[in-house]
Amino acid sequence: MKRQDDFNERRKHLANLSEKELEAKFWELAEKVVDPLVDLSEKNTSPSIERSVLMRMGFSSIESTAIVEGVQDRGLISKGAGHVVYKAAKLNNLDIRKAGERLIDGELWETVVEAFQGGAK
Repeated sequence: MKRQDDFNERRKHLANLSEKELEAKFWELAEKVVDPLVDLSEKNTSPSIERSVLMRMGFSSIESTAIVEGVQDRGLISKGAGHVVYKAAKLNNLDIRKAGERLIDGELWETVVEAFQGGAK
C-alpha cells in the first residue's frame, strides 16, 4: 500500500514564510506544546519531587522522607518541603540543617504551620 503524498498540500500555509518566520513559527508552536507541562509543574508537586529537593539541600534519603511525611501530614505539600524547612530555619534563627533535624524530631511544626496559614511567604 502506497502512502498518499500530501506534503505540498499540508505546507501551503507555510510556503511563503521566510526562514526567520519559519523559525519563529516553530518556537511559537513549541511553546504551545510545552506550556501545559510548565503550568502543571508550577502548580503541582509530589512527595518524590519534594524528597529530591531536600536531598539537594543536603538531607539524606531517610531524613528527606521523614520531613516530607511531616509536610504531608500538616497539609503543606503545596508549599514545598524545601520551603517549609527554609521557613522553619528563618522563623527560628537556625541554619537549614538544624531546622530540618528539629522538624524530623517533631519540633518547630506549630510555628511553620501558623506562618503558612497566616499567609506569610
